[in-house]
Amino acid sequence: MKRAGLAILPALLLAACGGGGGVAPRPAREIPVPIPGGVAGLDRVLGQTGGALIGMFGQPVADVREGSARKLQFGNATCVLDAYLYPKGRGEPVVTYLDARQTDGSPIDRASCVGALSVARNGVR
Repeated sequence: MKRAGLAILPALLLAACGGGGGVAPRPAREIPVPIPGGVAGLDRVLGQTGGALIGMFGQPVADVREGSARKLQFGNATCVLDAYLYPKGRGEPVVTYLDARQTDGSPIDRASCVGALSVARNGVR
């Protein structure tokens, strides 16, 4: 008897979920479109000099220097990328860290932002 009751339970639960009509469907969420880049996209940026970044993304929207450190900020309608450059030894500062966000401040994958900036600048797909 217990077993028969357990077999019927899933059917009853499914029936309870059916067509009440009083519940409005959830609005569809906007699905983010993947942008070329992946993790490999970071390889193109990490370790690069400021000149190389400007060659990739164009003129930065901000260029901040503090001592021997430098932050270059690049942006477009999709995202904002902050590249932090620090010297290694006596050499020219290179990118050691990246931070990215959407233009409204929401998080975005760093590699996706690199890809979006590349597409906007170079038409690369």
